[in-house]
Amino acid sequence: MESRSKAMETTKNYLTTAASVAASAMLARTVINEFLPSELRSLASMGIHKLFGRLSAEQTIIIRQTEGLNSNELYDAASSYLRTKISPTMKRLRASKSEDKNKVVITFDVDEEIIDIFQGAEYKWKLTSQEETQSNSRYGETSIQVRLFELKFHSKYKDVMLNNYFSHILERSKEIKAADRQLKITMNQYDEWHYSIELNHPATFGTLAMDAELKRTIMEDLARFVKRKEYYKRIGKAWKRGYLLFGPPGTGKSSLIAAMANYLRFDIYDLDLKELCSNTELKTLLVGMPNKSMLVIEDIDCSIDLRNRDEEKETKSKPEDEVTLSGILNCVDGLWSTSGEERIIVFTTNYKDRLDPALLRPGRMDMHIHMGHCGPDGFRVLASNYHCIDDHPRFEEIDELLKEVEVTPAEVSEELLRSDDVDIALRGLIQLLHKKRKESQEEKRRAEDSQDNKQRDGDSKQIEEEKQHVESETGVSDYESIEEIIGDQDWSRDV
Repeated sequence: MESRSKAMETTKNYLTTAASVAASAMLARTVINEFLPSELRSLASMGIHKLFGRLSAEQTIIIRQTEGLNSNELYDAASSYLRTKISPTMKRLRASKSEDKNKVVITFDVDEEIIDIFQGAEYKWKLTSQEETQSNSRYGETSIQVRLFELKFHSKYKDVMLNNYFSHILERSKEIKAADRQLKITMNQYDEWHYSIELNHPATFGTLAMDAELKRTIMEDLARFVKRKEYYKRIGKAWKRGYLLFGPPGTGKSSLIAAMANYLRFDIYDLDLKELCSNTELKTLLVGMPNKSMLVIEDIDCSIDLRNRDEEKETKSKPEDEVTLSGILNCVDGLWSTSGEERIIVFTTNYKDRLDPALLRPGRMDMHIHMGHCGPDGFRVLASNYHCIDDHPRFEEIDELLKEVEVTPAEVSEELLRSDDVDIALRGLIQLLHKKRKESQEEKRRAEDSQDNKQRDGDSKQIEEEKQHVESETGVSDYESIEEIIGDQDWSRDV
């Protein structure tokens, strides 16, 4: 009975609209015939025909907030997409923020319209609200407000809309939601991803103190990776990318990891190998990771004792009782590496030479990134970060010192943090660099002295051996007699 009344009401609305359009057409024709000169009547008639022809070719699609008891994914996607199309001239907007979002979200309100152009077609969006009645066995009939989008477009673009436009909206919505989502960092307890907290690390590629060219190369590599889903499928490789970060402590390896996560909008899964007892547990964790995420193993050379595969074959211990190098390689580059898509794998180490060569070959760690000491490029970034300056009279002196002295970005940052006065902070940094240069020069002198001492010791040893040889041959032990016996041999060298 209720559905019949709704159908009748809808039919009535259609008839009312049709009658209104017909009446408008008749009125327009009367006005044209009565008041317009004959030379303008044809032009006016053509305009009216075009107008009504366009109206008759216009189609409308309704996108409801819910369909039955289920939410409508297309409605949610359109809501996210259309808020990027808001015009400054719109009069009514809505603002909201939820705990899991980074910022305030601005959307348009009911009865506001947005026009979007896609592939040459015009699409008119309007957010509306209507009251509907729902029957409930407990509460009887209740009225609810249902929101919906009205999408109007020319009928000739229907195929473009269904095949391309909606797909475009869904894809853009994913990107927008990913940018708004609060990133997480998760750590494992035994064979489960157990603890998860918000990743609030502020590092970005713009704030990293590293060589500008290296920074650009990493960003381009990451951007190329996320666009290559079909490429990886075509060449038959798992959609993953491995990065090895190596260098002294304090050179920014952890900051680079955070910058990569913020750039890609990927959650971080921080794997502690010491928590695992077997390769099976390692595989379990790998399967439990979602797509679009980063697997990070820091200080991999110190995590566990990773014997090379030849040593693993020789050992008598049970492989199920430990995580082995073969197990890690299988997860990084073997069959188990295909358990997820669009993953970044990052290993860090302070000592690259300690790693087994099997971990370093292409296909496992695709890009080896040396995190070196702070140079002029890195210093300029840090000066901008900490004191908001791009130039200073003392920059040239600091640049020259940085070419001579090995100092980590962490040490430079510490000096820049010591004072809010930029002159005082830079003076302190210059003092540190001079001190390090002096220490380096003294260390070099000590090394040279040590080498000289070794040379002298070698010469003395050689002389002593020659004396012993002569004594054994002649039986003469007096130095002067030996000198007479051996004749012209030169014993005057400086010992």
